[in-house]
Amino acid sequence: RIARLALVVSDYDRALAFYVGVLGFRCLEDTAYPEEDKRWVVVAPPGTGGAELVLAQARDARQRTRVGDQAGGRVFLFLETDDFERDHRRYSEAGVEFVREPKRFPYGTVAVFRDPFGNLWDLIEPPVDAAE
Repeated sequence: RIARLALVVSDYDRALAFYVGVLGFRCLEDTAYPEEDKRWVVVAPPGTGGAELVLAQARDARQRTRVGDQAGGRVFLFLETDDFERDHRRYSEAGVEFVREPKRFPYGTVAVFRDPFGNLWDLIEPPVDAAE
């Protein structure tokens, strides 16, 4: 299994405000390492079984070029929900920028949103019969 993915961000606190404060992720760890001028920040969506995100603040010019563009403009991360309408409405009301409106596909109901750093995410609810 893939346990964690590093997500390059421009600022730890701004990332926490979005992922925890807006999307409702859990902050699993936020440990400062002052001698290295960095933090170990791990977040995950509610529920169990999915990969966690390590929020990695860009530390140099090369890393800063990757903020928001880790997938070259493609959807980078896929956030699965058990209630698409609830989460789409909640995120929309919280100001999340949806760049593609909801659409049904054979693999589920999907809308694409952009995080504050520029990464594209799918909010997706698989079809009910996919779990069977």
